[in-house]
Amino acid sequence: MGDLIKPTLKRWAPKSIWRLGSNSYWYWHNRGRHRLAAAFNPKWAKSKQRLAAYADRHRGKRCFVLGNGPSLNGTDLTKLKDEFTFGSNRVYLMFDQLGFTTTFLVAINTLVIEQCASELSSLNMPKFMTWRGRQWLRADQTVIYLDTDYTQPETFSTDLTGRVFEGGTVTYVGLQLAYHMGFQQVVLIGVDHDYSTTGPPNSTVVSQGEDLNHFDPGYFGKGFKWQLPDLEASERSYMLAKQAFEQDGRSIVDATVGGKLNIFPKVDYDSLFDE
Repeated sequence: MGDLIKPTLKRWAPKSIWRLGSNSYWYWHNRGRHRLAAAFNPKWAKSKQRLAAYADRHRGKRCFVLGNGPSLNGTDLTKLKDEFTFGSNRVYLMFDQLGFTTTFLVAINTLVIEQCASELSSLNMPKFMTWRGRQWLRADQTVIYLDTDYTQPETFSTDLTGRVFEGGTVTYVGLQLAYHMGFQQVVLIGVDHDYSTTGPPNSTVVSQGEDLNHFDPGYFGKGFKWQLPDLEASERSYMLAKQAFEQDGRSIVDATVGGKLNIFPKVDYDSLFDE
């Protein structure tokens, strides 16, 4: 029996040790070191207080969560001027044209935060950013930090003062924020769920020219580093969001013009507004 066990242990041990080491490294890199810093940083305590104050602040109301797809160019966004809106990442590139800003802004991708920190810091609205991006936002006292990560387990957080799963897309974090704030109905627009750039999900690439995947060709323009989408992971997350809203008697609908996401009920954008 001993002779049978020893070879098995030899085969098992290296793989298990490697897996344990890999998991430990990624936990520390993605979460552990940031949680340790949070324990001693007053900015995190302040953010938790501010997040708690947002809980159910907009109970029963409607909001719009904007993706940044090309379909926004075929959507009459002027109708959103008096609506509650969640924008993300470089949505501010359209603010001058619109003549108003989104109500809130969300950014969780550290590549975006690193490359656009000065532009993000100049924005004057409530901004929700990942705690991992704090090193590029030290001078911005207005940021409300979120404890986001992209490791297991895949969850939908109803209380944003704790851990928030990123779900493969900033839109998913926007949905969790909308739930936390108490919004009754969320309308998605600009969530095209369709990318012309292909490659392994989550791999980092450098844009070689104009951006065809977003509403502005300069969104991730030439030389910009960004990560390719994981559409399957985002679909799993959207299902979690759908279930959470429906279980609480709330809803998410999709008014994206020509969008390819098939998780939420589709509605006509123009029909959402009184004439």
